[in-house]
Amino acid sequence: MSARQLILVVDDEPQIQRFLVHALNASGYDTVLASTGAGALEAVAQHRPDLMVLDLGLPDMNGKTVIEKLRADTDLPVIVLSAHDQEMEKILALDLGANDFVAKPFAIGELLARLRVSLRPKRGAGAPGLLRSGNLTLSRDLREVTIAGETLKLTPKEFDLLLALLEQPDRIVTHRQLLLHVWGPAHVEDIVYLRVFIGQLRQKLEAAGFDASAIRTEAGIGYRWISPD
Repeated sequence: MSARQLILVVDDEPQIQRFLVHALNASGYDTVLASTGAGALEAVAQHRPDLMVLDLGLPDMNGKTVIEKLRADTDLPVIVLSAHDQEMEKILALDLGANDFVAKPFAIGELLARLRVSLRPKRGAGAPGLLRSGNLTLSRDLREVTIAGETLKLTPKEFDLLLALLEQPDRIVTHRQLLLHVWGPAHVEDIVYLRVFIGQLRQKLEAAGFDASAIRTEAGIGYRWISPD
């Protein structure tokens, strides 16, 4: 029998803690709790959790500071809990290295889905040369994309944009992350430019018979590639 994965819940609201512990335990996970940022960092060092669920509004430090300190030592997956009116906070948290976010109030099914995605191994720079999503195949080595065996003609920037999304399937990639990855630091504010290229990429996917809704817009934040499975 495989060991249960350990989830660190970081929130200072007792009712949220109780709700999450009950729901996560019922879903097959073990849990450990922290109610402050300092306590969260201590729990990471002591318990080595598989994932952290992190509220941004903590009594001793902002959740973004926790992520920043965490990323100096570990790539532990982090799902941020935030209020609906904290859009900029969510963006900053994602840019600092959070894997995903769920807005309060949230349905436990949504959180569990985000959690499963974030626990999947990330396809990094050392991943195999081929990435697949449905009948779409991207070759890093050849810089080629095919759909059902037919070559999809993309510009170099469109290819890099598609690659950046496919490398993190079902995970949100912020505007800043995409612009930095594809165009470099001089263009991290050029969101309109990014939208134009996303539109072009969607049109080419649709014309080739691929469902372009695979590129989901996360309003005001970024984009997410939705795996067909």
